[in-house]
Amino acid sequence: MARDETLKLKWDTLVEKLSNRFSEGEDLDIESIIYLVGVQELGQLHRGFKKDEKLNLMHIAICKLLEPYGYYEFDFYDDDGWPHYTVNEQLPTLKAGEQSVLMKEALVQYFTENGYLD
Repeated sequence: MARDETLKLKWDTLVEKLSNRFSEGEDLDIESIIYLVGVQELGQLHRGFKKDEKLNLMHIAICKLLEPYGYYEFDFYDDDGWPHYTVNEQLPTLKAGEQSVLMKEALVQYFTENGYLD
């Protein structure tokens, strides 16, 4: 099976599983899944977040997701338990479709490594 087809199948499976768990079956979009990764990485699962905190959660998620690609490196946790990352390498300029493929690939890898996805 081609790499793109494999990614699509795994992505569709991931969206279905997360959507059934977190949105009563309505498909989550990529931003929502990135947000879920941020909440997971922060580890403060049972509290509400302000708008600026939600943006920070998405930033945490993007850093975590792109860390295996060498773009970011974990640095430290601050006094409130928020992880901080250092930029190792600037992301290349990507078209919207290429960005989407990179993030989907990173999300599938993240959830596979964490045992949520086969």
